[in-house]
Amino acid sequence: ETYAAATAAIARLARLLERSCDELSLPHYRVLSAVADGEGRASRVAARLSLGKPAISAAVEALVGRGLLERGGDAADQRAIFLAVTPAGLEVLRGCQEAMNRALDNVLAHSAYPATALETLAGLGSAIDVYADERFQQAEAAQ
Repeated sequence: ETYAAATAAIARLARLLERSCDELSLPHYRVLSAVADGEGRASRVAARLSLGKPAISAAVEALVGRGLLERGGDAADQRAIFLAVTPAGLEVLRGCQEAMNRALDNVLAHSAYPATALETLAGLGSAIDVYADERFQQAEAAQ
């Protein structure tokens, strides 16, 4: 019962956050945010976000088309695609982050323990990153 409630709350929060940002869909926000956080290789972004190749390719193509992301290659590894957030992308990302922060603040204001809830959510993000990194390493080792 608690797991079902937690899952439903996370899904509802994700939708609320997505609605707070007019300039990016949540999947595009996630890709842009991951690249801005230092995940420059497309395959690592896909692994971190649990996205398949078609999904990451479509998101990258859309963000490059809007001038929010740049794509480049590596002479040492022709298969590798490196990504970088453009100045326009950073501006859009900052605006969306501010809007999402306000939306989250509004929700947390209705929580009995807003600071604890915020810390728990941040800790969950760190746990997700560790989990995604482990999955990426396992996939790399299997190849």
